[in-house]
Amino acid sequence: MRYSDDLIEEVRSRSNIVDVVSQYVKLQRKGSSYFGLCPFHNEKSPSFSVSPGKQMYYCFGCGAGGNVFTFLMQYENFSFQEAMQSLAERSGIKLPEVEYSKEARAEADRKAVLLEINKKAAKYYYCQLRSPQGSQGFHYLKGRGLSDEIMQKFGLGYADKYNNSLYQYLKKEGYSDDLLKDSGLFIYDERRGVTDKFWNRVMYPIMDVNSKVVGFGGRVMGDAKPKYLNSPETKIFDKSRNLYGLNIARSSRKKNLIICEGYMDVISMHQAGFNNAVASLGTALTSQQASLLKRYTDDVLIIYDMDEAGVRAALRAIPMLRTAGLRTKVVDLRPHKDPDEFIQALGTQAFEERLEKAENSFLFEIRILYGQFDMSDPQGKTDFFHKTTEKLMRFEDEIERNSYVESISRIYGIAQETLQQQIRKLAMKGTAAYQQPEEVKAQKPKKEKVSGADKAQKLMLTWISNYPGIMTGLERYLEPAHFSNPLYKEVAEMLFAQIGTGEILPAKIINHFEDPDTQSEVASVFHAVLPLETPEEKQKALRDVVCNMKELSIKTRIAELSPTDLAGLQRLMGEKKELEQLRRQFPDIDIK
Repeated sequence: MRYSDDLIEEVRSRSNIVDVVSQYVKLQRKGSSYFGLCPFHNEKSPSFSVSPGKQMYYCFGCGAGGNVFTFLMQYENFSFQEAMQSLAERSGIKLPEVEYSKEARAEADRKAVLLEINKKAAKYYYCQLRSPQGSQGFHYLKGRGLSDEIMQKFGLGYADKYNNSLYQYLKKEGYSDDLLKDSGLFIYDERRGVTDKFWNRVMYPIMDVNSKVVGFGGRVMGDAKPKYLNSPETKIFDKSRNLYGLNIARSSRKKNLIICEGYMDVISMHQAGFNNAVASLGTALTSQQASLLKRYTDDVLIIYDMDEAGVRAALRAIPMLRTAGLRTKVVDLRPHKDPDEFIQALGTQAFEERLEKAENSFLFEIRILYGQFDMSDPQGKTDFFHKTTEKLMRFEDEIERNSYVESISRIYGIAQETLQQQIRKLAMKGTAAYQQPEEVKAQKPKKEKVSGADKAQKLMLTWISNYPGIMTGLERYLEPAHFSNPLYKEVAEMLFAQIGTGEILPAKIINHFEDPDTQSEVASVFHAVLPLETPEEKQKALRDVVCNMKELSIKTRIAELSPTDLAGLQRLMGEKKELEQLRRQFPDIDIK
């Protein structure tokens, strides 16, 4: 059984996409749309657009797009049925009992079994730690000062010194190699056979926000490399969208969350009573993790090692957290390396005092920047203030920017008016508020090249959806058959039908397609951009697009024409003459 189109449309129409997306992404209104940090790729400058009019979203950075169903399917990894149920419940709509398709049921069942395998693996490791075989791991954790209670709370375990113990256990439990291979817990090699991914390691179960085990981290006993090893990404584990300890920290009544570097940092802080600590999973903080934090707090403290690598990590994280709408401060634990070492040496009260003295993240950035210049040299001093002014341009809120101008003026001894003048000068030049570092730019997904014909057809569909009034002047010259791209032709047919009813609903068109990648491609159809300013430029572009589409359509049909079809050839030659006439006398159509 499939939900009826009418019911799907009712749920979609009663689920305002801005309200839904705002639960995951901080959005700021700009013109008729809302913009925020894309939750689907790692970025520092907002390129994620949500249109209340079209009831759809689109990222100009990575190309992700769709309607409210697509968003939940991409962000929450929901099936369509799960997204439908979530939105229906949110809207107060009673759904009929649905029978899943064979494929959807198989996918859901597979994920459920993978979660079951991870849960059993966690229990196996847990028992191993408390057995004679786990004594080395147990003594290591006790030596780190961990109590039995905290070890139980985080489900800590041990993978013994044999490299196939877990495999043998799970095979006895009846799991097939096909499933075990997808769990990320084993290495399959043609020569060596199947081995456990984790062995001779203390094990840290990684849980999602609902406390389901989705992966593991393992710390080796001894000097082997790598020191820490994490589960690979699987159907149930995406490290960029999870945070270690968040399943516990999200229930904390503290006023903020603390983001730190490793598993032991989190566990040590929780044991000391700071149960609001979380950590990224062996990678630099991602924009998706920043958005995840925003769901549970407005304030974040950063605690990274204050060595060169830790400072770089903090500097990368700060803009992401700020763009996600989080107020951010940086905690300095020097001379100690990490929270565990600090708490062991000075105790919880001293640690609390360091948290209270956390430094404003922007002033931290400026302080680090200050250390990169020779302030005894006039040129170094000039360069420092120029870089500082560029960073001040990030702040769109004038009151907030002026507050930082005042602080920087006081700390570094430069007149406020001098900074304000430089800001105005940069603004007049159109300097970007924030330039992404090259290393971040390089991370953007590469887009496949789009042909000129496809670009023209996408632009035409965008124009029609944005300015349906242009069809009054174009209905004699343009029809769905002129769209040579099969997908765009299908979209055009639905769009033209909607024009006939007097209501344009791009989000409803997206509902017609089930594949998420196709939905993103359809979303891009309604977001083609051509930088035109004057009415004359728009008019010329419209003429060129319509005429080029008709020309390509004629050429395609001539190439496909049977040599004996003289009547068809004569008809196409007539269309060709009409096209030449259209190029000379294109109707005056206002795009606005």
